[in-house]
Amino acid sequence: MCQDVYQKLAVHLSVLGMGLPNREDLLEILRENFSPDEAEIALLLPTKVKPLEAASLAEIAEDSLCSLEELEKGLEALCEKGLLFTGKTKTGEKGYALQQAGFGFPQTFFWRGEDTPKARKMADLAAKYFNRQVTREAFANSETKAYRYIPAAGSISPEYAVYPYHLMETVINQAQTFAVSHCACRVPYKMKGGKCDHPVEVCLKFDDMAQYVIDRGYGRQISRQEALDIIKLSEEAGLVHFVDNVAEGVKHACNCCGCACWNVGSIKRRKIPRDVLMATYFMRQTDEAQCNGCGECLEICPVNALKIEGDYPVVDEEWCIGCGVCATKCPTEAAKMRLRTDVEQSPLPTFEELHTKILQEKGLK
Repeated sequence: MCQDVYQKLAVHLSVLGMGLPNREDLLEILRENFSPDEAEIALLLPTKVKPLEAASLAEIAEDSLCSLEELEKGLEALCEKGLLFTGKTKTGEKGYALQQAGFGFPQTFFWRGEDTPKARKMADLAAKYFNRQVTREAFANSETKAYRYIPAAGSISPEYAVYPYHLMETVINQAQTFAVSHCACRVPYKMKGGKCDHPVEVCLKFDDMAQYVIDRGYGRQISRQEALDIIKLSEEAGLVHFVDNVAEGVKHACNCCGCACWNVGSIKRRKIPRDVLMATYFMRQTDEAQCNGCGECLEICPVNALKIEGDYPVVDEEWCIGCGVCATKCPTEAAKMRLRTDVEQSPLPTFEELHTKILQEKGLK
């Protein structure tokens, strides 16, 4: 019977908007974290929903044989274990939602940055589960991509200033609540012996996502200025800005590296094609009149998309992610980002519209 409930839960989690592909390795994670009774409670929460879309206690109780008091106690216990999201429903009530890929799963195990036996166990299980096939299915299994890269400050040519949503400053100025957590890629990567010297407490959360990590102790509340400072620190460290693929209402901004992060690392190692995995709106260009051929941009490129041919760097346009990291180190300001002309996709207006479209493309709405 226990096996049945875990298999049911794995199927249940697979049909979320950002669902978890059903594999035996996922069952191992579920057995490690849910008791059979807790798995039964998780089965009551709705699927075919957008990330952070919370259901009220009354809605969840419709199919439950438990009393409201027992059900609420069980839901809160799952929240304490980091297995559910809590936030406001559309009517302003307290609500609960299943963790979705990239929106709490498997991040809640690592956001605190704690090196504990439990965190190490989950680092092993998560690494085993999120192989390239599962990563592709979880994050790239729709035409519309859930995430996009934003170029580093100063790397965009001035004529593109008419697109303010391509600036991290705009993303931060749109938000009202801010939090920072530890990078859920670098923390487990280091636990497993990986070498990465990039800063770790740089994972930014905004508004309802921020409130969740603050309330649950997965991160600390910060000010708008502190968020801007973290962006500057990340750029100085050569990290890549990665946000929800929306013009307004971004929920989180990761600052990724090619060492450990599931997206930049996959592209750097040529495991998943860039345009299959991510929305990439910019491409590196070089002003040869200003370039002195020093090669500093090659050293810092997080996806190894540059090489010197003759006197100048040449861009591998199949793999460049338009992150602007190279421009931050260019001593002559010869490196700039230009908008790609070979893609029509642009950020969706809002988080709601983005994930409604992804649900439709996956046949879940």
